[in-house]
Amino acid sequence: MSDLPRKAVTRTVKLAALPIGIAGRVTWGLGKRIGGKSAEIVARELQQRTAEQLFRTLGELKGGAMKFGQALSVFESALPEEVAGPYRAALTKLQEAAPPLPAATVHQVLADRLGARWRDLFEEFEDKPAAAASIGQVHRAVWHDGRQVAVKVQYPGAGEALLSDLKQLGRFAGLLGPLVPGMEIKPLIKELRDRVSEELDYELEAEAQRTHADAFADDPDVVVPDVVHQGDQVLVTEWMDGTPLSEVIADGSEEERDRAGQLLARFLFSGPARTGLLHADPHPGNFRLIPGPDGRMRLGVLDFGTVDRLPGGWPKPIGRSLRMTLDGDAEGVYGHLCAEGFVRESVELDPDAVLDYLKPIIEPAEAEEFTFTRPWLRGQAARIADPRSPAHQLGRQINLPPSYLLIHRVTLSTIGVLCQLGATVRLRDELDTWLPGFASAE
Repeated sequence: MSDLPRKAVTRTVKLAALPIGIAGRVTWGLGKRIGGKSAEIVARELQQRTAEQLFRTLGELKGGAMKFGQALSVFESALPEEVAGPYRAALTKLQEAAPPLPAATVHQVLADRLGARWRDLFEEFEDKPAAAASIGQVHRAVWHDGRQVAVKVQYPGAGEALLSDLKQLGRFAGLLGPLVPGMEIKPLIKELRDRVSEELDYELEAEAQRTHADAFADDPDVVVPDVVHQGDQVLVTEWMDGTPLSEVIADGSEEERDRAGQLLARFLFSGPARTGLLHADPHPGNFRLIPGPDGRMRLGVLDFGTVDRLPGGWPKPIGRSLRMTLDGDAEGVYGHLCAEGFVRESVELDPDAVLDYLKPIIEPAEAEEFTFTRPWLRGQAARIADPRSPAHQLGRQINLPPSYLLIHRVTLSTIGVLCQLGATVRLRDELDTWLPGFASAE
């Protein structure tokens, strides 16, 4: 591949091959069954082949297709193990790496955006990318003043590809359903389409990163690299070493996983209070564990391309509703949800049933400390997804106001990462400190 595939026809054919490939493998599997292989072995082989095709196609296309894959990789904790297992490794790859652009293409982008003498800005520049994301890849370099830096280069045609991918994926949402049984694909794609186009604007990203770097300067727990230089389609920031959270998930000690989980929760809830912004892309590839000067691990945070603007910090109604639920105030929480638009005026629900629906979900906020696990999250997902359950019937009648869409997705994504970590977290401590209205429902 010499460049980011940009022609709509080419990209559409590649995306269409995903569900077509699944259908072909089902036929292949039936032949294997007839030939004597057990259903379990055939199913495992089918899932593994599908995972390999998913990574290869989404990774090569980058753009919105890869962003979709990254979103799925966060939510895999909610899937049944027999479905999630074969996909986990392939999807996780999307958080750290993808097939890179050739050096000649990268050099051309740098020449176009930084000038023909762009090499004068660097003492060293590594052609081999250190990481690849959905719309750009990162190269390690040394800035002309000697600082170790990360150079983020946007893929040529990324904007066109991003919008085209998500449009096409929306058309295929029904066919993509078998990739992640039990998950509603279409709303996820729509929400991604509405939001991720902001990532194309490196000026906005630089502004958000500078705001976080200033707010967390000298923080004992969170590290945000500063912006060194920003241009159209090129962003240079300080380099940050550390262990990617994906490696902590795979091989980290219990102490490392618990520490990462606690700091991730702390960053999630303290960020809006300290910056007026919510980091809205919480997949493991955007976080690092870094040894601190006192020997304790700190959380390094990357990629501020997608943020939600919360100038007053977390909305107080979230904290108040959560506190009322913990207190068992059915009438109070129901009235609050109605006032905030979570229950439409045309809908009337039983307050006690609403409380019963919410209580299991907010279990982590009730305990002094809570261990997030994949089985716990799968249990919650199954309870809500089962059409026969009261929770499913009630959940279909609850509305999510547009202003809460991104907050909802970020919170769920963070919980997904905590469950991937299997971290024991004192979540209530973070809520008491950072969530307005939680410590008191007044």
